[in-house]
Amino acid sequence: MIVLGIDPGTRITGYGLVCKKDSVLQPIDYGCIRPPANLPLSERYRIIFESIETLIERHRPDVLSVESQFVLKNAQSAIKLGMAKGMAILAAARSSIPIYEYAPSKAKLAVTGTGQASKWQVQKMIQSLLRLPTAPEPEDAADALALAICHLQTEGNLSCTNRSEALFKKKIPT
Repeated sequence: MIVLGIDPGTRITGYGLVCKKDSVLQPIDYGCIRPPANLPLSERYRIIFESIETLIERHRPDVLSVESQFVLKNAQSAIKLGMAKGMAILAAARSSIPIYEYAPSKAKLAVTGTGQASKWQVQKMIQSLLRLPTAPEPEDAADALALAICHLQTEGNLSCTNRSEALFKKKIPT
């Protein structure tokens, strides 16, 4: 089972792909989608959508784990964040990938043991859990990996499958 975690945002959308084999978490890929800030929002949403579609084509995840929206004080910010999240959901739905939503506190709890962990604590625990040489940066990538791990721990018995990766040359904006 391959899980694609997405931490949506209009400036930075974090992504992380993780699988679990024999009780060991294995990182597949992680990073960020960074649409140019000078573009209109509609163009940034398109870039987010197409980049997530490329990730789906390249890695063929079985599940999308996306951060559920929390209430922001600024309604405009909440709407923009919801639209970025919608791009991830649409990309997964177009490929018939099941979609699961997790609160940020649940993802933090899954990797650190507390739902109130700092961004730095999440990054350090992700580094440890995935045996990475350095903590994943930026924190959006670490949050996306935490969302993927959260789903794997929630589902418990999921494991990696052997897959042949298709070769896609489409570049994801970073």
